[in-house]
Formats: sequence, structure tokens, C-alpha cells
Amino acid sequence: MKDQYQPAEVEAQAQSYWQSNNTFAVTEDRSKEKFYCLAMFPYPSGKLHMGHVRNYTITDVIARYQRMQGKNVLHPMGWDAFGLPAENAAIQNHTAPAKWTYSNIEYMKGQLKSLGFGFDWQRELATCQSDYYRWEQWFFTRLYEKGLVYKKMATVNWDPVDQTVLANEQVIDGRGWRSGALVERKEIPQWFIKITEYAQELLNSLDQLPNWPEQVKTMQRNWIGRSKGVEIDFALEAPVAGIDQFSVYTTRPDTVMGITYVSLAAEHPIVLALAENNPELAAFVAECKQQSVSEADMASMDKKGMATGINATHPITGQPVALWVANYVLMDYGTGAVMAVPAHDQRDFEFAQKYGLEIKQVIAGEGDLSQAAISEKGPLVNSGEDFSQWDGLSFGKAFKAISQHLHETGKGRVQVNYRLRDWGVSRQRYWGCPIPMLNLADGTEIAVPGDRLPVLLPEDVQMDGVTSPIKADPEWRKAGEINGVTAEHETDTFDTFMESSWYYARYTCPGFSEGMLDKDAADYWLPVDQYVGGIEHAILHLLYARFYHKLMRDEGLVSSDEPFESLLCQGMVLADSFYKVNDDGSKTWYNPADVELEKDSKGKVISARHPDAGELSLGGSTKMSKSKNNGVDPQSAVDQYGADTLRLFSMFAAPPEQTLEWHDAGVEGASRFLRRFWKTVHGHIEAGSPGTLNAEALNGEQKGLRRKVHETIAKVSDDFGQRQTFNTAVAAVMELLNEVTKTADRSSPDGLAVEREALEAMTALLAPIVPHICHSIWQALGHSNNLVDQPWPVADEQAMVRDSLVYPVQVNGKIRAQLEVSASASSDEILALAQSESNVVKFLEGKEIKMSKVIPGKLVTFAVK
Repeated sequence: MKDQYQPAEVEAQAQSYWQSNNTFAVTEDRSKEKFYCLAMFPYPSGKLHMGHVRNYTITDVIARYQRMQGKNVLHPMGWDAFGLPAENAAIQNHTAPAKWTYSNIEYMKGQLKSLGFGFDWQRELATCQSDYYRWEQWFFTRLYEKGLVYKKMATVNWDPVDQTVLANEQVIDGRGWRSGALVERKEIPQWFIKITEYAQELLNSLDQLPNWPEQVKTMQRNWIGRSKGVEIDFALEAPVAGIDQFSVYTTRPDTVMGITYVSLAAEHPIVLALAENNPELAAFVAECKQQSVSEADMASMDKKGMATGINATHPITGQPVALWVANYVLMDYGTGAVMAVPAHDQRDFEFAQKYGLEIKQVIAGEGDLSQAAISEKGPLVNSGEDFSQWDGLSFGKAFKAISQHLHETGKGRVQVNYRLRDWGVSRQRYWGCPIPMLNLADGTEIAVPGDRLPVLLPEDVQMDGVTSPIKADPEWRKAGEINGVTAEHETDTFDTFMESSWYYARYTCPGFSEGMLDKDAADYWLPVDQYVGGIEHAILHLLYARFYHKLMRDEGLVSSDEPFESLLCQGMVLADSFYKVNDDGSKTWYNPADVELEKDSKGKVISARHPDAGELSLGGSTKMSKSKNNGVDPQSAVDQYGADTLRLFSMFAAPPEQTLEWHDAGVEGASRFLRRFWKTVHGHIEAGSPGTLNAEALNGEQKGLRRKVHETIAKVSDDFGQRQTFNTAVAAVMELLNEVTKTADRSSPDGLAVEREALEAMTALLAPIVPHICHSIWQALGHSNNLVDQPWPVADEQAMVRDSLVYPVQVNGKIRAQLEVSASASSDEILALAQSESNVVKFLEGKEIKMSKVIPGKLVTFAVK
């Protein structure tokens, strides 16, 4: 063993050993308990960032620990490889998305290997490869045959420059996030999967996930959004284009007597029919189509509307109710019509005030209706002469009475609704899985027959930045004839959430060529025992994956109901940020590595300077990002300190679910600890061979060190296995190293034997976190077996038994002495000894002892008067 720790050499040797011995490759072994550990797979953007490093270190630590528990551990890795960023990069770099993607995969794979992650690379998959997406296509055709897939015209955000649909979040101030073009609201044919048919099951089975963060489950419940309400029919005073009535859905039927107008979406069929002969209304509809429909923008935007000039009939009173078009009502949500009760809904209140519409109070409550709506529930008032029996009813009784009246008169019905909408999976971009449908010349469509799958995406293409290569290629579209009818391939591709919704299952049998999944393998490994990823995926990815799993279950591909047994959402990685304000008010951000800092005596940054830009402003500790230019390149950190130092810092600096602040001092501290650990082992080996450990022959100090060893084993085992607080586990091992360096006795065989036990325990306890250095130390300590397969240390209860205990002695809440007594001493004996302590005596003399008590193993306390 060399006297100096050399991370690059140690890590290269360990990684070479793991690779040559195929250490992390696994197969189904029913003689062992399985453990499937998985991190959310990365998009191959080109380089790892610190968020990746933290995420994959967490799963690697858990996987290695579970393996040392004797379990058969699956820990795979792959690539979420389709998506628009690859197209944008291909355009910028004058290459094809496939070439760019595969190049990035190779580079990032090398980075992952350099960090020593124990992935089973035999199971590696990339979602852009046809042997993966062919089964996704096959599954979609099965869903189509079962009636769970359909095509319909849908209103979307359309970028006329990028020629693609944009998600609401990609529309910024009414413009496309990439092109800057004014976004249009456009109706185009889109493919949907009926996730709404599983809404109630998705909601109910959240209760089967006790090991998920409650925050994530709450977010999913809110997204699914189950509500019980009433669907109410409104008749038009006069038909419009053959339409004589429409419906609204409300969860507040108790407010129905306060309806003073109805708001319709700009795309509502009634509005579109009226706009054909009303240029002013047509212009307003066109304006509404340009606005952002993201929830944040909708909540804060100026509420605008226009009267249609026609009325509906109130379903209970029969009175006329004016119809308005409002920019805050969307056709995509509910029925595209909202009953407006401005006295009891703030949005309706603001609209009514703006346009001088009636505000009628029908719910009693505190508040000033000239200032704001009274939105809380309360007893009914002002129900009208014919329905005065409703006055005074509570919400629950009013719901029942009014919904029953609507049902009896044929004007409404109680209904359970969900906020969740069917999953629109069509995308107009190129770099995605082709949707396996054929459009026929007669206007119908059929699924691509199984013997024609996969529908291959051409990879050798030229990107012009405007049109998808498969949309621009008439030859690719041609699909020959089906039953004598000319057919063309669908040129839309799948939403990339499709690929990430089942990849975890394909890892169980990535080379299986006879079907989507090998059910035996899938049922052996699934569900995933531990899933780790960012909370930003709490809704869409995790909800779609849960839905997809249930679809696969109902197809007979898997047996379990849920894909992920336990979920850990790791915190973000933060770093200091620095900027300079430019003349035009914009900010230029400077990387922390290039900034010279001045700190106060406590290490707080008080000023920052860039060699070229001069004095900088402090932007605070923020999430590492390109926009703030405060990312730290993991590769440079590995090159400088070694992978184990980076891994140790990321596990020690914070619990996994909390944010982690990157700071050089912390990284340097982790490096010092590893060097000290190495140096201690080297000194121990140089001191000679230890004797055989004989617990009975140890002196008091040696017993004390051995007790500390086994107390540390017990604590670290609990931190790893139960609480997943790896930072406190590391702290406990650091304490043990301090104790070893302070009390280890190298002058005798017994002393060396105790130190050897301590160092071997530390090596095994740290192995999941810093596997390279521990692999090397384990061999240096004379072991020929692979540390990865070494059983996890077990605490010796006998070694933790103490001969004596130290009791703090307090009088009236203040510590006055420390008392060492035999561990077998009785409470009366301990109290007698405490009362004889000189510093206790002077606080008891002449006082009445009101209370004296021994808290076993912890404290002696007196209360005097």
C-alpha cells in the first residue's frame, strides 16, 4: 500500500476490476431477495451536471448497501434520447439529431463510468433505438384496438415558424419559446390516450404508496382533481346554427340562484357560429387565440369579454341570462361554458365590475361586496319567492335540494368530474417515435399491422429548422395499399413522456425480442423498490408512468399495480452566483470558478471581482443552471479531487431530499478526510500484523474503542437502512476515525486487533459511498474477496455493553457535576453517590430536597427549595 492516497490511480484500478469481473451484471435469482434500484434516466444533453451526479450517487449508495445485505440488486442505466433539444442542437451544429445524440451518449457514459457508478451496462437502452420503440408502437396499436386510443381535432398552441405544437409552458408572452413567433391557437388532428378512464384508480391507488412523499401524492391528487358537482343545461332563447342548448359544470350548485350571466370560451361552437356574421366578435375570438393559456398567465392576465347579444334561460327561474365571451374560459376545460356568479367568485366579480354586470348575493357571509366576492360557503339567502324554502340551507343540504330539483325538471344531473384530461400524445417534431397509424385515402385510419412494425424513423436527415424531415418526405409517407385503399404513414411523433413511462419495465428484459416484456423477468424485478428523481417530475412523468403500468397490467404484461414502491425526491444542487449589470439593464453572469472572492472571518463572501469585468454583484446561492452560469463541471472536480471525494461531499453536505450547497471548502474537507483515512490505514499496516481479537483480554481503553466501533455500526446501519440519512452516517464514521487516531494502541497485538476491526468496519460502512478507496483499502488489509459482496457489518451487542456509565448531575436544572458509576448500580446507589459529590453538596446544603430522580443511563436530577 502506497503511503500517499492517489485518487486517479486508486479509482482506475477499482473500475478496471469491476469491469473485468462484470461485477454489476445480474440475472434473475429466485433464491435471493431482489432489490430494484433506479434513478430517473438522463437526457443525453452532452455533459453531466451536478444534479446528475447527486441523483446517481444516491441510487448507487442504496444499491451497493442493499447488495451488501445479500440481495440480488438490479441497478440499470439508459437514455431518454428523443426530444426537441436534439433537433435544435442539430440545426445549430449542422448535423443530424441521431448523430448528435449517439455522440453525447458515448461521452456521458464515459463520465458515469468515471464516477464509479455500479450500473449493469448490459441492460443499457436508448429510447431512440428501434428495438426499444417498436414495442411502444406495438403497445399503442393494442390500445387502439381496445378503444383506449382515439383521434380528434384539438385546439393547440401552434408555432408557425417551428411548425409544431407547444406546451402552455413553452408560450412566453404569447410567443414561441424558441422562435419568438406569435403563437396561434389552432385546431389540428391529435392522437389521445384515455387516461381519464383510469382517473379514479390512479387516485385510489395513491393510498397503496406509503413510501412516497406526501407532497408528491398531494400534487397528483390535485392534478387528477376529482370533484362532485352538477352538470346544468341552459336552453337558448333562440337556436344558433342548430344549437338550442349547452351545459355547464359546477361544484357550487348552491349559488345557482345568483347567476347573472354565462361566460363562454372563444372556441365554443355557439361563439364560432355567431362570429361568422359578426366581425367585431370574430376579431375578439382571434385575439383570444393569441393569448397564453398557461395557468400562471391565465390567473394574472387582464380579464376581457364581449357580449354576444343573445340570452339563455335560467334553468330554475326561467329568467333571461346574457351570454358573454370571456378570455379566461377555455374550451379544453369542462364544457367551455361557465355559469357566472359574481357575488361568490372573485374572477366573475372582477369581470362583472369591469363590464357593469349585476352582482346578486345568494350566500350569507362576512365581507363587503363592493370590494370583493364572498367566496366561502354559508347558508343560502335571497333564493326568491318561489324557492324561499332553500333560504338558510347549509351547503350540503342546498347541494342535495337544488341538484334534486334540476334532476326532476330534466335540467341537470349530479356528476363526478376530473380535472385530468386525456393524454394528447401527438407532436409535430421529427426526433421522436413515429406514431404507428396509417391514414387512408377515404379519410379513415387504421393501426399499422404488427408485421410492419417497427415504423422506422430515418436517422440520416437534414434539418432545415422549419419542417419535420418525415413530413417533408413524400416517399417516407407512402405505405402502399391496405385492402385496396392507398395508405400513408402518420407523420406526427409521440410525446417523449411515452418513452419514459415504461423504460423501467424494459430494463428487466432489454434484449427480449419476442415481445414488449418477458413477463417472468418483469414480475421478478417489478415493482421498482427504490426510485430516485427530482420533484419537478412529481406530476406528469410519475402520473403517466403509473397509468402506463396499469395499461401494461391490463394487457397481461406485468402483475403488479404500481411501478414504484418507494420514491425519494432529491433536492437541488445550489451554488453561489455572480453578475454585472450592463448598460441596457441586462445582466451578465460569471462562473464562480473565474471569480476572486473576499470573505469575512466567518467565511461569508463580502465582495467578488472578475479579472476582466471588475467588481461583481452577489446573486446569492441559487440552483446550478446555464442561465446563471454557476454550474460546476463534475469532470473538472473529478480530475482535481477524485470521484470518491465528489461522492462523499454530495452525500455528507445534506440529507438527500434537501438542497445541497456546493462550496469548495466542503469538497476540500471531504478530500482531507479520505487522505486521513488512507494515512491511518497505511500506518496501521506498517505497525505490523494484529493478533487474533480476544475481547476478554482487552484493557479498558481498548474495550472503549471497540464499543465505539459497534455503536457506529449500529448507527450507520440504521441511517442507511431505515432513515436514508447518509450525511449522519458519514458523520458517525468520521467520529470513529477521530477515536481511532486518538486512542488506538499499536504497541500490542490486542491493540492492533481492535484497530484492525475498527478499520475494516469503517471500510465496509463507507464502501457504498466511496467505493474506490474502500476497494483498495480492503485489499490492502489482506482480503481477496470483492468488497461489493462483503456482508454488511453487524453490531455486536455484547461489545456495546458498558462497565460504567457517566451521569450528568443537575440541581434545579443546572449541571453541577459528572458522575461515573458502575453500569450495574441501582438508582439508590447512584443518588447516594451523587449527593456525596463535593460540587453537588454545596448546592444541596441547607435546602429542602423536593425531588431526586435517576433517568437510567442519562441523568441524575435534584429539585431543591
